[in-house]
Amino acid sequence: MKMLYRGLILGFVFLGLTQISKAQSGVVEVQKDSLIGLLQEFRAENGINPSNARMVSLGSKVVDKKNAKRVKVRGFRVQIFSGSSRNDAYAVQSRFQNAYKDMGSYVSYDEPNYRVKVGDFRSRADATNFMRVLRAQYSNVFVFTEDIWAYE
Repeated sequence: MKMLYRGLILGFVFLGLTQISKAQSGVVEVQKDSLIGLLQEFRAENGINPSNARMVSLGSKVVDKKNAKRVKVRGFRVQIFSGSSRNDAYAVQSRFQNAYKDMGSYVSYDEPNYRVKVGDFRSRADATNFMRVLRAQYSNVFVFTEDIWAYE
């Protein structure tokens, strides 16, 4: 029995020493696929998580909605509902529209769920701030990137 314990202890010590010796090698080899650079360039050209820095806005430009065109641009929306009930989705949308009359709300169906998303935010910061406001009223609110309607 004593031999068994000594053998186990010796085995654990040997195993520990081999792990320590492997961890201390200090050599890191990085292999980068050549397509990663092409993908980064494509994403930057199309505005999908661009690698180059964007211009920082110092304030929102006031747009005259009567003379401006409504166009689709890439932006952000806050999801306030996701579920399989169509009636529940439209009830949540109606409740939201009563509380926030000047904010757009959109119902979409992506099998098997209906989703209610609100707002047309150009910046993630604005969408996140509004999401924090909505957390008191709705559960499971999230910010999503998608095409939004904006005036230009």
